[in-house]
Amino acid sequence: MLDYDFMRMAFAASVLVALLAGPVGWFLVLRRQSFAGHALAHIAFAGAAGAALAGWPPLVGLFASSILAGGAMGLPDQKAAERDVAIGLVLSLAMGCGVLFLHLMTRSASVANALLFGNVLGVSPQTLLSLTGFTLTGLGGLAVLSRPLLFASLQPELAEARGVRVRLVSTLFLMLVGAATAEAAQITGVLLVFTLMVGPGATAHRLGLSPLAGLACATLLAVAEAWSGLALSWWTDAPVSFWIALLSTLTFLVAGLLANLRRRS
Repeated sequence: MLDYDFMRMAFAASVLVALLAGPVGWFLVLRRQSFAGHALAHIAFAGAAGAALAGWPPLVGLFASSILAGGAMGLPDQKAAERDVAIGLVLSLAMGCGVLFLHLMTRSASVANALLFGNVLGVSPQTLLSLTGFTLTGLGGLAVLSRPLLFASLQPELAEARGVRVRLVSTLFLMLVGAATAEAAQITGVLLVFTLMVGPGATAHRLGLSPLAGLACATLLAVAEAWSGLALSWWTDAPVSFWIALLSTLTFLVAGLLANLRRRS
């Protein structure tokens, strides 16, 4: 399996994506913003399809649209219910625009397949270099934001009273979510990005771990699921995204079972 260059590139890309998706997903679950990650994936799809239609690299549109949309989500001062409705409407519009852009393209079949379901086996050295830069930048940004973000997530009123710029922290975090979403879409595609972004984080939370242990657990789970998904795809000839989604679901269910057993004991 590792004798082939494209598989080595796929494993390298997977670990880069998982290193950012795991901890970002942990904070997403903590802040109860999982729906935002789902919406950003669909917006990224529209951006990538629009970039491909304009003759630009889809990766550029993927990252630009998701990061800008993430920043925009953190700006409005709305009630949670109103914000969710707005996000849902934008999500639907983005998917509609993405479908329109693909309809207008003559090479829509291959582009649509890569965007919707991922194409980790087709990662090029240039793409791997770009993913490395985004991962290092994202992890650096998350390291800087982690303390105020954790404070603002657990005690937003107290954090604001202590001088934490809660709105700015939220906006910057959602931009990080956008970058992580665009990265994860390289493996799972926009339709299943939720599994690699939120699945490991939700599993770590279900185990009742401390913040530091939870972040480490989410990261390790994301890497393990991505690599296992690649290996199982190689052996079974089933899509990588299917195996990652299945493994993410199974680990979440097992974590719930372990948590229930621990409470009863």
